[in-house]
Amino acid sequence: MNSNGDSQSARARARVPGPSAATGPDGDPSYAAARPAPDAYRRGAAGQASVGAPRGSASVGAPAGRAAVGAASVGSARVGAAYGPGQGTGSYGGRAAVARAAVRPSAGPDGFGDLGGGGNGLPNRKDLTKLAKRRRRANVLTAAAAVVVILLGAGVVGGTWFFDGVDLPQPKSEDQATTIRDANNKVLAKLGSQNRTVVPDKSIPVMVQRAVAAAEDKNFYDHHGIDFLGIARAAWNNFTGGDKQGASTITQQYARHAAELKDISYNRKLREAVIARKLESKYDKQTIMGLYLNSVYFGEGRYGIEAAAQGYFGKSVLAAPNSPRALTVSEAAVLASIIKQPEPVKGGHKGFDPNINPDAAKDRWQYTLNNMLEMKWITPEERAAAVWPEKTLRPIDSGKSSGDAADKPVGMIIRHVKQELRDMGIDDDEQRRGGLDIKTTIDPDMQKAAEESARRSSEDSPMHDKPKSYQAALIAIDPNNGQVKAYYGGDNPTGLDYAGYMDGETGQIMDAGGQSPGSTWKPYTLTAGLQKGISFETHWDGTEKRIGGGTISNAGADPGRVCGGQIKFCQLEKATVQSYNFPFYWIANKVGPSNVLKAAKDAGIRHIWTDAQKDGTSKLIDLERTDASTWNKYFAEEIGFGQYRVVPLEHANGVATIINGGVYHKAHFIASVSRRDENTGKMVTYKSEKTRGEPVFPADQMSDLLGVLQKIPAHANKVLRNGRPAAVKTGTWEFNKKGGSGDAWMVGGIPQLAATVWIGGANKRVELKSGPNGTGRDMFGSSTPGAVWKTFMDKVTAKLDMKIERFPDRQRTGDPNSPLQNGKQPPPPPADPQCLIGFLCPGGNNNGGDNNGNNGGGNNGGNNGPGGNNGGNNNGDGGDNDGGDPTTTFPGQFLTGNPPRETDGTPGTGG
Repeated sequence: MNSNGDSQSARARARVPGPSAATGPDGDPSYAAARPAPDAYRRGAAGQASVGAPRGSASVGAPAGRAAVGAASVGSARVGAAYGPGQGTGSYGGRAAVARAAVRPSAGPDGFGDLGGGGNGLPNRKDLTKLAKRRRRANVLTAAAAVVVILLGAGVVGGTWFFDGVDLPQPKSEDQATTIRDANNKVLAKLGSQNRTVVPDKSIPVMVQRAVAAAEDKNFYDHHGIDFLGIARAAWNNFTGGDKQGASTITQQYARHAAELKDISYNRKLREAVIARKLESKYDKQTIMGLYLNSVYFGEGRYGIEAAAQGYFGKSVLAAPNSPRALTVSEAAVLASIIKQPEPVKGGHKGFDPNINPDAAKDRWQYTLNNMLEMKWITPEERAAAVWPEKTLRPIDSGKSSGDAADKPVGMIIRHVKQELRDMGIDDDEQRRGGLDIKTTIDPDMQKAAEESARRSSEDSPMHDKPKSYQAALIAIDPNNGQVKAYYGGDNPTGLDYAGYMDGETGQIMDAGGQSPGSTWKPYTLTAGLQKGISFETHWDGTEKRIGGGTISNAGADPGRVCGGQIKFCQLEKATVQSYNFPFYWIANKVGPSNVLKAAKDAGIRHIWTDAQKDGTSKLIDLERTDASTWNKYFAEEIGFGQYRVVPLEHANGVATIINGGVYHKAHFIASVSRRDENTGKMVTYKSEKTRGEPVFPADQMSDLLGVLQKIPAHANKVLRNGRPAAVKTGTWEFNKKGGSGDAWMVGGIPQLAATVWIGGANKRVELKSGPNGTGRDMFGSSTPGAVWKTFMDKVTAKLDMKIERFPDRQRTGDPNSPLQNGKQPPPPPADPQCLIGFLCPGGNNNGGDNNGNNGGGNNGGNNGPGGNNGGNNNGDGGDNDGGDPTTTFPGQFLTGNPPRETDGTPGTGG
């Protein structure tokens, strides 16, 4: 059995021909015991054979009164089953097939051939009479005659009925491999169960086509689908007790594949022959050869001539003739010779893969070249010059390529690629058919930096000394076009996607996904406020109770020290840098929670979770399919400071919009999708990314916001290398009602790149600590997340030698006297006649790190004032709360009823 399911003689088809008739038509007795090849077109036909027709009858499904069409036994029973790649059932492609042994029939009760032969392949009865032999031979000849009658289209009623009853199947749409590449065109992964690249038949060199014909069917260009001489030769050899032979032409082999004819019977052979004739009447030889060469199996997991050319020789049938990547005659003959039996059969012939059985492959190669010479497809000089292509033959790939993302963190992007393909209109069926070449937006240098910065296994990562129960996620986006340049959502590419919470099977956001962003949400609240005319110069009263009662906590800060002791007159700009909560609660109240959500949606947030409902579960809200009527139902003023869970990838998209001055680009992983043109064979762009941005926020308001966010890196002690300007926001959300940290973030970027970092629990929430092995103080946004963020940004800007760019100059917007503010202008400080020079005064206006908290309350932290140095140079220690006592503890509750509280801005953390 060859790779196309053709029954073969152990000697006649498993070897190259030789001169001795005693060794069979192919010569060489060394193959006499060889078993046939795997069946590339057949799945698991196990031990079937046709049963000889009763005396005087050889009908195949013919109705009464019609001519008998022979289904008589021809004296062979096939046992065994073809096995597909890596499985126990047969499949098209027939890798590692178990061959079917030829078994001669024994005499039946009436003297006819019976299929109950002995297990050793010999007749059960040794005393077959001459009469029985003659009857057996007569049955076989009758069946052969019936085949001829049918195929010649003679006016025999039974033949006509059978011929007309067989439908011509449409040519199969062959499954192909889809290649996924990074932004530098390096292969990340190949998808698809079959490594195949379909090429136009007109693009396959004639020399290659003729080599295949020489190996498989040298009369291909002369017959009309059926080789009658081959049938007669094979039949006579079988009938006379010689080696069992088949006579399937290339057209028949393809017919069997296209019609999925898998059973082993004369009925199948008849249908195969009829379909072959119909194929030949509809398509020309070049088309049929092209269909065949795009479908047939070549071993080592390669389907189709293009995959074989690339896999065995690193060449292409699409290359220009005589170019370095074009196949030579010798190489084409090697590939053609493999088809007969691409893989070894257990206990039998080892096949014709030159990497597995080089001696047999060379013999078969000689056979192919000799046939090419005989058919005058090559000249005697070309035959004499043919050399075994040992130098260009590639060895078997021992494993996955270095670019294979299947078991690497970058493999997580594949699920996002698949979903984006669906969004582009390329559904799952088309994806399964493959043949696509997908260029992603992933930059290999940035991806490497992301993994080195965020993976616990990386010694360069601030996560390296953290417990296994801790998990980080990092997403980097080019804010100017929305391209995801790096994506780390976990080490297991088939596991939980901590960066996107996307289901790997459905591509949908998981119901139980998302994390609370804490203060990193505040830029959306500020955006909503700026849109309503609220200026950063407005003042807010931190002593006012929330609606319905209850104190708004500021992460445990001493109310007497909040805003430099001016909690009733806190300016919005300072409250943003210091990350106090109360102004954001009241902004959400004044502009409405739905307007805060709208700003977040416009920036890029698409999904958000509610608080736990009566059944104890949170409800996932799709912001694109809902409106303010739904939002106001589920979300209250707590929306202002990040209580509700969101998807890190979407949050990264929203931050990128702000970094880009209010121009939105949807975050995406696919730059372009190409597929092969059926006529030219060239890859052409099929789908491509949308690069046009959508302005969603006024540029002047964004410059105002970015001007404030640029003050936070110094406050959090996370200034980038070379003093590169960056706009960031830190955030933390508590572990439980008693306090602690459960989610910690740092988001932001530079004009060329935005990055979002989240740290939380792996599989379940854990209480995060900033010290080694889960020890030390509570983790906050400015500690480990900030360190991961800075490590990544410094690596990328150094590796890519990024130019230092600055954000647009700040334009102050809004009304400092906005009626929406609930605070008042602070009273002027009393004049002190003795205070003539600032450094002689005890702390002055810089007491404990006033002056908007610049440098973390550091050098401006009032070196001569109380709390100055304690709130200063020690990484912003105490600078968070104007030089407050680092040992300040959390109050017991945040709001009435003890809901989760935002813990960003804890004393001694810098946010």
